[in-house]
Amino acid sequence: MYCEYWGMTRPPFDNVPDPTMYFDMHRSVENAVAETLFAIEEGNECLAVIVGEIGLGKTMALRIVLDALDHDRYAVALVTNPDLTFVQLLREIVGQLRAAPSAITTKEGLLEEFNKILFEAKDSGRKVVVLIDEANALRPKNLESLRLLTNMQDDRDNLFTIVLAGQPELAKRLEHPKRANLFQRIGVYCKLERLESATMLRDYVEHRLEVAGCNREIFTDKSYEAIWAGSSEGVPRLVNKICKLALKAGETNGYDRVDPDLIEQVVASFAPMTKAAKRKYDWAEHEPAATTTGEPALEEPAAPVAVPEAPEAIETVEAASVPLLEPPPADLVMKSYTDDAAAAEPSPEETAAETLCESAPEDPQERRRFAGQLAAKRIHDNPDCYRGVDLVKAWIELRDDIMREM
Repeated sequence: MYCEYWGMTRPPFDNVPDPTMYFDMHRSVENAVAETLFAIEEGNECLAVIVGEIGLGKTMALRIVLDALDHDRYAVALVTNPDLTFVQLLREIVGQLRAAPSAITTKEGLLEEFNKILFEAKDSGRKVVVLIDEANALRPKNLESLRLLTNMQDDRDNLFTIVLAGQPELAKRLEHPKRANLFQRIGVYCKLERLESATMLRDYVEHRLEVAGCNREIFTDKSYEAIWAGSSEGVPRLVNKICKLALKAGETNGYDRVDPDLIEQVVASFAPMTKAAKRKYDWAEHEPAATTTGEPALEEPAAPVAVPEAPEAIETVEAASVPLLEPPPADLVMKSYTDDAAAAEPSPEETAAETLCESAPEDPQERRRFAGQLAAKRIHDNPDCYRGVDLVKAWIELRDDIMREM
């Protein structure tokens, strides 16, 4: 194995939220952990939010918070897949807090059980904490349900704290004027950033190598500059991916140290291949954008290097034909957002849109076509909002947002 080859006792760069690998010098993650713990333990807050692009350490931050809590003082539920109905979400939370699957199937029954758990915990000197990872996958109407859930508090104390961690889509939803009532309840609002510099990246890599049992230098000085460039300037998940593949390639080819040429070949091995994937790759702010002039000219090493296939290679997608932006049938109604102040309850338009999404076809291809029609109608009905923008890009982004809400 490559770990034995490099003199390590365990893999240092697996992309799993292993708290033993936590790097406490990544300032934004460290601040998010500290502020979230403050919200739970001292701040008496009902809601804390951690937002960050893909690969910056949101899940790791939640795991550190979870490990830091004294489980004699806190009853904790961790939801990792929140793309559920509100009843399913409540059943998951109640089941974890009761340490047994819940047989309750009604919203009213689950709310009553959750309320009972809160006061039982208070009577025993404990507080309930609900951690929700990938909270950007929460259905919009469930955000309103969570807001109403926060009303279940004591007159003097918050009996529980909800911690939401998600991608920037979550921030956009929370900050929308229609959800001002929910946004005002956020006690701690943290944004994760990339590693601050190439020097910080080097400290991060060396920390993980040390934890893995490595006692010698593996990466050359120049290789860290290549990792910095290839990881979109410090995205931890990409750093891990590059370093892991470089170590494996180095073992395969009998290298004594990892140099910049090897790093550059590893980075090139998981660059997008198809036009559709390249277009998607360029739009993602968290990924390094491909150049418009083709692959950069790299100085080839004396002998070709065998780079292992990336297990987490960026997925390629088939080039899809984009329909004309014509309105769908008249009975399809799409929600129209306004800049008015938020109401406590969902508007009739929101309710209609949610009902429509819930009635979407079951077949994945039909659902995709259905979402595309809704996106096309949104653009058709709001031409001023999309004047001067790339309509194909806007249509794809709207379609994908709608599919996530179905």
